[in-house]
Parts: sequence; C-alpha cells; structure tokens
Amino acid sequence: MMEQNTFPAGWIEQLRPLLGDRLPDFLRSYDQPPVRGIRMRPGLPPPPDAQGPIPWADNAYYLPLSSDAGAVPAHDAGAYYLQEPSAMAAAAALRPAPGDRVLDLCAAPGGKSTQLAAMMGGRGLLICNEPVPARAQILSRNIERMGVTNAVVISAYPEDLSPRWPGFFHKILVDAPCSGEGMFRRHPETRQEWSAASPAGCAQRQGQILRCAARMLAPGGTLVYSTCTFNPTENEGVVQAFLYEHPDFSLTPIALPGLPENDGMLHLWPHEIQGEGHFVAQLQRRDDAAPPKLSPYHLPRPGKAEETQAADFLREHLIDPPRPNALFAGRLAQAPEDLPPLDKIRVLRLGLQLGEMKGKVFIPDHAVAMAWPSRRTLPVTADQARAYQQGEVLAVQDALRGFYVPTLDGLALGWGKASGGQLKNHYPKGLRR
Repeated sequence: MMEQNTFPAGWIEQLRPLLGDRLPDFLRSYDQPPVRGIRMRPGLPPPPDAQGPIPWADNAYYLPLSSDAGAVPAHDAGAYYLQEPSAMAAAAALRPAPGDRVLDLCAAPGGKSTQLAAMMGGRGLLICNEPVPARAQILSRNIERMGVTNAVVISAYPEDLSPRWPGFFHKILVDAPCSGEGMFRRHPETRQEWSAASPAGCAQRQGQILRCAARMLAPGGTLVYSTCTFNPTENEGVVQAFLYEHPDFSLTPIALPGLPENDGMLHLWPHEIQGEGHFVAQLQRRDDAAPPKLSPYHLPRPGKAEETQAADFLREHLIDPPRPNALFAGRLAQAPEDLPPLDKIRVLRLGLQLGEMKGKVFIPDHAVAMAWPSRRTLPVTADQARAYQQGEVLAVQDALRGFYVPTLDGLALGWGKASGGQLKNHYPKGLRR
C-alpha cells in the first residue's frame, strides 16, 4: 500500500466517515495504475488497443496506459477524444436530446462538451463557456477538432451570463472547479496543492456557480452538477445548501449502466469502478415556473455577393453543404438557430465557421473540412498525414487544381490547394505539430 504520508495531511481523516470499513480498499486502489479512456466519434470503430467498452458512456472504451492514441494523426483528425472514464458520467447523466438548448457552464478543455455534442447529433444549440481566456481557446480548438457544428464557444463568468439568459436552457452541466482529490492517483503532483482549507474555499465558488446556473434553467429542465473530488463539503454539502435555497429543484436518481443505484447523488470511487474519482448530482426544476422571455437576437449577415461566392464554393466542394447565415469576426458561418443575446459577450466560435473572403476569392475554414463530408478528397498514407499535420507540402498529380481535403482512412485532415503537382498546405499554423 502507498504510504499514507504521501497524501496531504488530514485528507485521509476527512474520508474516514464517508468510507468507514471500505477505507483500506480505497487506499489499496492507489497501488494500482490510473485508468485511461477513449470516446470515439459516432460511427467510428474503437482502436485496435481498446480493452472493452465503458458501460456508462456511448462509443467509449478503456485504453492501456501504453497506448499512443494521443500522438497519431487520427487524434488530430478528430477520430476520438481521450477522456478519463469517470469523467464521462456527468454528460452521460445529463443526456441531452437533439434539438435541446444546452449549456456547459465550465467547459474547458472540452471533453464533456464534445460528449454532449455527440448526443445532440448536430441539432439544437450547445453553448460551451470557459471564463479563463487561454482555456477557452483550448476548448474552441477541441470543438473544431471533433467536428461539432452546433456549438457556440464563449468566455464569460457565470454571474455575467445569468441575468441575461433567464430560464433559457433545457439542460445545464456544471462541472465545477474543485479541489481535485479524485485526480490524486492520475496526477500525484496535485496532492501538493491540496490543504484542509481547500474544500471550503471551493464550495463557496461552487455554490455561486450553481445559483447562476439555476437562474438560466428552463422550467422542467435538468441540471447536472459534478466534481472530480471526494469530500462532502464540495459535493453533498453544496447540493444540499442549493436545494435549501431553491425549493423548486429536487434530486432525481441517475440511472447509468455499470454505476451504483443512487438518490440523485452519485460517488464514483476508484476501488469500486474502473475509473478515477468523481461525484455527480442530478437536479430537476419544477415545470410550473413562468416561461422565459428573451428579446430575439439578430446576427450580422454576410453581404449578398459574399454569401453567393461562399455558397458556390461549398456546393462545389461539399456534399449537401451548410449554408452561410451569419458573419462572425470577418468569417462566414452557419450559426445555430434560437441563439440567446450574445452582444457584449466574448464569443470565440459561432457554430460552424465556413470561411472568409480574401478579395473576391472565398477561402474555406479548417472547421468545415473537419465537420462536413467533402466531394473532393485525396487519400493519404499515415506518413503523409503526419507530414501534412506538420505543415509540409504533399506531392499530387499534375492535373489536380484547386482545394482538396486529404483524408486518412476516411478521416478529413483539413484543406490543401493543388497546383503544379503539389498540395499546398492550409493546415492552421497554430495546430501544427
């Protein structure tokens, strides 16, 4: 067994009332290696080194620690998202339907957002928020990499959003910042950051975020609160205080395959399941509240000439192409319908970014190659895919002209422009390895 003094002082004593005679089993789990998981893009098979399905999540599998799945071209092509298995339980519990309006309030780096998006199948509205700008950039890149078409990525504090979007969302996920005790096996270095005062400080902020989320939830809507920590201060304590303040909310049981029965609050312990530590609570709002009243929000539209040029390009290059309906940061986009007001909010990504005009020429965006089936593809080898993702030029037939999408085993890698026997590289410089 790992020596107890390798854990933060006071941490084990905090857990003793929760675990009782199960505490030795819990501590022995830290002699075992951490658990890895992979969640495939819908329709794609698991990788050859997958070790069986994760019961509570769709298209999800266990991976060996030795897997190199994060370093091969398929990863950057959006074939899958590497995600710790227990972390998949929160989005699985929320389970949005296509057409829902969904908010992931603390979304970076994007694992849960992309999981929610897969359940929605490109229909409805998914708003992914991350207050820290640098983390929001990572979130936006993962939304793009996984080919999500109906997401709006923003960077704002919950207290700035809740007065503007009252009662708007059918489902909200709050994966709250926490003391991170559940990651002590996977990331031992995080133990140094924990102190006996950590849970109380986190719980105060978690309660504030939950109150903001409650204001934005529609009557009859579902709110899932999750942390990657064990202590009751940040888990049961936060939920119980929230319910005391919000009598129009109640706990509803979480029914997920492979996870224990519960009353709406679920602990995932590393000695009881194949995964790290997590906590998930599911709350329902009564449906007798007044419906929301929001002013309609009108996005800037592209000019007629720009719209025509973009539509012509997309029709030639894509199958059943998306239609530009918005202009965002100089780019044409297909924005989701039924948007809440976005003015004075920092928006990093607005639905599916299609491209931009450079003079009278339309240049397609990387995002649309990652999300939409192309008519003009160029199959490449794994070595060519690596070279392309490093920004290199590829050799092609002399007769080829114009934009093509290089593909690896059917996976789109991005855009390239063929001319003079070369495929000039349009892979974004910020993504190159």
